[in-house]
Amino acid sequence: MAGCGGGGWVFRLAAVLVVVGFVLGSVDASLGDVDPQYRTCVEECHTTGIIGENIVTHCQSPGNDGTSVGSYWYAQEPLYMEWKQLNCRTDCRYYCMVQREGERQSRGLSPVKYHGKWPFIRVSVFQEPLSAALSAVNLLMHFTGWLSFFLLVNYKLPVRPQTKRTYYEYTGLWHIYAILSMNAWFWSSIFHTRDIDLTEKLDYSSAVALLGYSLILSLLRTFNVKDEATRVMFAAPILAFVTTHILYLNFYELDYGWNMKVCVVMAVVQLLAWAIWAGVTRHPSRFKLWVVVFGGALAMLLELYDFPPYKGYADAHSLWHASTIPLTYLWWSFIKDDAEFRTSTLIKKAK
Repeated sequence: MAGCGGGGWVFRLAAVLVVVGFVLGSVDASLGDVDPQYRTCVEECHTTGIIGENIVTHCQSPGNDGTSVGSYWYAQEPLYMEWKQLNCRTDCRYYCMVQREGERQSRGLSPVKYHGKWPFIRVSVFQEPLSAALSAVNLLMHFTGWLSFFLLVNYKLPVRPQTKRTYYEYTGLWHIYAILSMNAWFWSSIFHTRDIDLTEKLDYSSAVALLGYSLILSLLRTFNVKDEATRVMFAAPILAFVTTHILYLNFYELDYGWNMKVCVVMAVVQLLAWAIWAGVTRHPSRFKLWVVVFGGALAMLLELYDFPPYKGYADAHSLWHASTIPLTYLWWSFIKDDAEFRTSTLIKKAK
């Protein structure tokens, strides 16, 4: 009954998440960059390279005003300058945003978004320093979790005497999961360091690929699918949809609202699958799994509930990154427990 109750709780939370996701997906608030005073500031900066006491040197050389798209190749900015985002357009936007937010704060007004993003305070080359740092920590947590899992299944647990392969049937699948996880957090860290079109698409694509694969893995494990042909049948439609979605985001339209809906649905389905499976099978590490599932569901609320960054650094997204750090540790702990449990079960059956 505890398992059924937990599953019902997740279902109700999942329904709320889906509704909130659809509502937020339809909202595209970016009031800052339509402010006439902000636009005037940016235009003057492009011309003079001066915003108050700040001098934007990239706007003071001919042909280097950040609007070189379509001009001759020799007049365009070097690629390394675009990567660092220290060009005329981005610096003008940043300093004008800081100036306008200072004026708004002096009048008691709340922060607004500029070009779809909250006004963050840059630290050196880091546009969103807290999210970038926490993404790097998540990457490290997945690496250490995968490394301990690798050592466990290959050197600590017994292997099949005939083939010398692990007893655990999902070893290879978890290795792929680890690679996709580390890739997703790597690009998340890069994107929060420098937000340009390329890093944004790599971040979104990597996250969608990880979510899609995680959904496949959750279904294969919870339905105990071991036959290769059956695994392909499970995976093929999801892989086709995820691939199509990634191509849509990259080559047709980076639709944030639609992407949010897709990600929320994929996350909710796998959370439900794990929660119900843990209760039905009475897995020995089901309590770890339930903590991860419920914690992950609550963490999703941080991703959906958007608010301005505190002191210019900590927003809901960065807090979501922080919440996933302990959950990642517990998640890999469950994976290792599952490997030990399955190995012990199969050895007993063989005897």
